Amino acid sequence: MAVARVACRAQVGLHAPLVHVEVSLASGLPVFCIVGLPAMVVKESKERVRAALLNSHFEFPAGRITVSLAPADLPKEGGRFDLPIALGILLASGQIRAPADTCGTRVAREFYGELGLTGELKPVRGLLLAAAHAARHGHELVVPCANAAEACVVAPAQVRAAGHLLEVCAHLTGAVPLSPCPPPQRSPGRGDAGPGRGVTLDLADVRGQLQAKRALIIAAAGGHSLLMIGPPGSGKSMLAQRLPGLLPPLTQAEALEVAAVAAVSAAGFTPQCLGQRPFRAPHHTASAAAMVGGGARARPGEISLAHHGVLFLDELPEFERGVLEALREPLETGVVAVSRAAVQTQYPAAFQLIAAMNPCPCGRLGDPSGGCRCTPAEVQRYRGRVSAPLLDRLDMHVEVPRVAASDFDAALGGGQTTLSAAACIAGARTVQLERQQRCNARLTDAGVQRWCTVDEAGKRLLEATMQRRGLSGRARQRVLRLARTIADLDGAASISAAHLGEAVMLRCLDRDGGATAPSAPGDRPPA
Repeated sequence: MAVARVACRAQVGLHAPLVHVEVSLASGLPVFCIVGLPAMVVKESKERVRAALLNSHFEFPAGRITVSLAPADLPKEGGRFDLPIALGILLASGQIRAPADTCGTRVAREFYGELGLTGELKPVRGLLLAAAHAARHGHELVVPCANAAEACVVAPAQVRAAGHLLEVCAHLTGAVPLSPCPPPQRSPGRGDAGPGRGVTLDLADVRGQLQAKRALIIAAAGGHSLLMIGPPGSGKSMLAQRLPGLLPPLTQAEALEVAAVAAVSAAGFTPQCLGQRPFRAPHHTASAAAMVGGGARARPGEISLAHHGVLFLDELPEFERGVLEALREPLETGVVAVSRAAVQTQYPAAFQLIAAMNPCPCGRLGDPSGGCRCTPAEVQRYRGRVSAPLLDRLDMHVEVPRVAASDFDAALGGGQTTLSAAACIAGARTVQLERQQRCNARLTDAGVQRWCTVDEAGKRLLEATMQRRGLSGRARQRVLRLARTIADLDGAASISAAHLGEAVMLRCLDRDGGATAPSAPGDRPPA
C-alpha cells in the first residue's frame, strides 16, 4: 500500500483552513472513493482527474484508490481539490517523485486548480484568502495562471502559476521549476493616487443643493450615515454616487479586507479593483439574505460587500420592512453574523449608509409647483415604512428640494470640486485618526464623553433640543459625533454652539417628529 499527502486549503467564510489531501493506493477491485465531507463538485472530480491523467500520458492506477480530505469534519467545496488529488495519485503510484517536504509531515507547498479533461488548469474562486493564510506560514502556492494576479495581491513572492498539469509535475520534480509571479501593478487613478484623484464624477457637476453637498462632505469626513429626502430628479442619486470620490484612500490593510470579502462572494474578486472603495446600490426588491448574507454557503451580502465603502439604498421606503430592520445591528457593530444549519460565519460590515427617499408616495409633497394629491394618511403610511429605530441610527437626514431654474443657468462645474473637498476631508480624517484611532462615526460612548466636549452655550442648546424634540439617548450621542466632525472640518479643538447647532439642523426628521409625520419640506414648524 502506498500513501501520499498533498496540501491545499478549504474556504469557510473568511477563513481558509489547511486541508491534507491523502491518497492511498491498494490492491483490489477498481474503486475510486473520496471521503471527508466532499460536496458534489468534489465527488465529480474523480472523472476529471481520470481523464486529465490519461490525456497527459500518465497511467491511471488499477485497484482501490482512496482519497481522504482531512480534517474529515470540515465541508469541502469547489474544484480546487482536483490538482492535489491528481498529484497525490501520481506521487503514490511512483510516476513522479518529489522532495520529502511536499508529501511528508512538513508542508512546504500548496496546490490549487480545477482540471480540464486534457489536463489544463482552470481558475477557482477564493484563492486570495488561501494565499493570505499560506503567506503567513511561508508556504509556496501553485495556482492556475488565471488566478495568479489574485494570489499575488497578498503573496507575490510565493506564487507559482501553471497552465497545465504537466507544468506542475515538472515543477514538483525539479525538472522545470516555475518562476515566481511578478507583483501586480496598480493602475493610476486608484486609492494610491491621493484623495479625490482619478475620479470622473465631480461634486461640482451637481447643480445647487448647497446644504446637501455640505451634508455629504460632513458624512465623508466622519464616516456618518445620511438620508436624503426630496422629490424625483432633485439630485439625490448624483450626490450619493460622488461620495466614494470624497473618501480618503484605503490603507493597505483595508484594501486587503475589501478584497477578501469580494473573493468569497458570488462575483469574485477582480485584481484591477484593488484599492477602490466599494459602492453598492442594490435594488429595492433585494431580499434580506441578499442584503445581510446567507444562502446554503453563507455568502456575504451587500452590507459586507460595501465594507469600508458606501451602501446606497435608493427609494428607501420601497425596501421590505424586514430587510431594513436587518440593517440596525450592523450599523451599530460593523459586523454581521450569518448562521445556517451547516455553516456559521461572521463578516465585516463597516459600511457607510447613504439612503434616499421621496417625501410622499407621488414625490411632489412640498413642491412649489404643487400637484401632490396624497392624503395625510397616505404620507404617514409611506414614511412609516422606515421605522423609528432605524431612523434613530442614521446620523443625518436632510432635505433635497427641487433645483431652481436659475441654478441650471449657471456654468457647469461651478462650486466646490471633489478634489478640493476631498483634501479638506482627508485633513479632518487625519485629525480623527491621530486623536482617537477611528473616525467619529465609530466612537464609543466612552469616546464621545472624552472627545466630544461642548462649551456651556452648546450644552444649553443640546439640553433644550432634547427636551423640545424628544431625542433619545442614541440620537443625542449621534448629534455629538456629528458636531465633532463639523468642528474637525473647521479645525476647532472643542465643539461650540455653532457646531452643535449645525448638527441639530442636519436632522430634519427630528424637527418633523420622525418618519411618520406628514409634514413637507419648507412647511415645517420652526426649530
